[in-house]
Amino acid sequence: MKTDKVDYTGNHPENNNNWERSMLEKLLLEVYREQRRNRIWRWVWRLLWIVVFLMFINALTSTKSEMTVKGSHSAVIDLTGVIDNETNQADLLREGLKEAYKDKNVKGIIIRANSPGGSPAISSIAYQEIRYLKTKNPKIPVYVVVEDMCASGCYYIASAADKIYADQSSLVGSIGVVGSSFDFTGLIDKLGIKRRVKIAGNNKGMGDPFVPETPEQQQIWQQMLTSIHNQFINAVKQGRGARLKYSQNPDVFSGRVYTGEEAKTVGLIDDFGNIYTISRDIIGAPQIVNYTPDTKWSKLIGRKFSSEIQQNLENMTNKPW
Repeated sequence: MKTDKVDYTGNHPENNNNWERSMLEKLLLEVYREQRRNRIWRWVWRLLWIVVFLMFINALTSTKSEMTVKGSHSAVIDLTGVIDNETNQADLLREGLKEAYKDKNVKGIIIRANSPGGSPAISSIAYQEIRYLKTKNPKIPVYVVVEDMCASGCYYIASAADKIYADQSSLVGSIGVVGSSFDFTGLIDKLGIKRRVKIAGNNKGMGDPFVPETPEQQQIWQQMLTSIHNQFINAVKQGRGARLKYSQNPDVFSGRVYTGEEAKTVGLIDDFGNIYTISRDIIGAPQIVNYTPDTKWSKLIGRKFSSEIQQNLENMTNKPW
């Protein structure tokens, strides 16, 4: 008769193997969990150190010095770069102006402009906000000082200030609107490519570079550009008033750019100057404090890295190490 072997403890060998396998699986699972926890925390600490490091660098490189200034001073707010949704200069100017107006030691505000222009909508919003905040704080003058360039949407914003100053070699103006695209219809015809576009509405595909533009659509585009241009012109006229000599200089609204010297002649600027001469000679408060909202690191982290950090954390949580 065949009998199963029994070990010296009296246990069946198969049961003993199952027990050892079960214990080994539990041990390996616990080791895996511990490694996973360690890796997650290692990445969390790394990210925290990166954030702390960026905050430290930001504190060292920040141009704001209002914490050390107690006396009368001139507030400077920077208007730089292309005016678009990414940086949204309307929000930055509004925040900077509100902070400057809160400080009773601020004797005047200088918007330091160095921009080629950009979004008409954001420029219009910034223009309106500057004018609104000026009415709420009439005792604090707001000046724009142009450095290299203040053109198109930048000048739209600048015209809301009490006065505009520039260097003789600055580039100012460009009161116009441009819309551009490409027409690739001839190219795809040569290549034998057929485009399949389904639309509901005759003008839904208007602007598609691979679809021919009809005369009606060209007229629509021109009407839109003209409407935006007129809004721009009216804002400049409202802001500059009689100082703008447009009746003697019809080209002023043609979209051309003027040097600072020429801009003074046609009334686009009031005089020559820079932030130092304006703060010292016009405002009478030579000490300068920068009230530009900080975007160098905090906004960079918030806008550029937040989604990546979140994705990394999700990967660390879900990824089998």
